[in-house]
Amino acid sequence: ITPGQCWSFRGFWGQVVIKLPARIWPTAVTVHHVLEADSPPGSISSTPKDIAISVSPCCTELGRIWCIGPGQRLLCFVLQGLNEEGEATLLGTFSYDIKGEARQVFPLKTTHYQAFQYIQLRIQNNWGNTEYTCLYRVQVHGRIAARN
Repeated sequence: ITPGQCWSFRGFWGQVVIKLPARIWPTAVTVHHVLEADSPPGSISSTPKDIAISVSPCCTELGRIWCIGPGQRLLCFVLQGLNEEGEATLLGTFSYDIKGEARQVFPLKTTHYQAFQYIQLRIQNNWGNTEYTCLYRVQVHGRIAARN
């Protein structure tokens, strides 16, 4: 990870929907960020702090979206995450520890009974930067679902 080479968005909260290459049974999410010692300004206050992970089998259920990016590398920005019942399927909330390792793995609830192709990462706040938040790398772990 190179300092400054991140997806940066205005403010201290935001969300992104990621289309996975296949439907999976998600089990964990890994979030990477630069360490304070590696940051040229010596501050990592733009690091995401509290994060919620939601899923949907279909991107249209995640609300109104805008997608950018070439080919299969799409970032879809959403206004609201919804399933058929009108609310997101929440798989977990966690806090990124800026005093911990750069790479942090967070287990997800695995009590759902279907596979998903879209995962929503909602950053609820950061570590104090009111101007912007930086997201460096997110990895989704799980088991690929059988094709129907």
